[in-house]
Amino acid sequence: QVQPVESGGGSVQVGGSLRLSCVSTGRTFNNRAMGWFRQTPGKEREFVASINWRGGSPLYADSVKGRFTISRDHAEDTLYLQMSRLKSEDTAVYSCAASKYQSSSVRPYEYEYWGQGTQVTVSS
Repeated sequence: QVQPVESGGGSVQVGGSLRLSCVSTGRTFNNRAMGWFRQTPGKEREFVASINWRGGSPLYADSVKGRFTISRDHAEDTLYLQMSRLKSEDTAVYSCAASKYQSSSVRPYEYEYWGQGTQVTVSS
């Protein structure tokens, strides 16, 4: 089964940092753009960040710009999301996704493979 698998979530205090990782299983995603999305109960899935297949052209939601950094390691076939200066409103399930295309995108429907997600809880 082809699916990205996330790790690195957990509980952290406001102002703290976490790094999420996403690895592929079953196939490589190195030739695809990748993205991070998040969701809280009762709300729609929200775009967080995206990166193109080369590891460039990052896109960020305004709410995380300047605090989160998306990156990828082709040798390890891994996607990362470094989250700093976390706020309580960052609490959500974070999922990574592999795009159908090579260019970074904010649009969920352009993503083909989705992980199950990892919980991030930020408390004061």
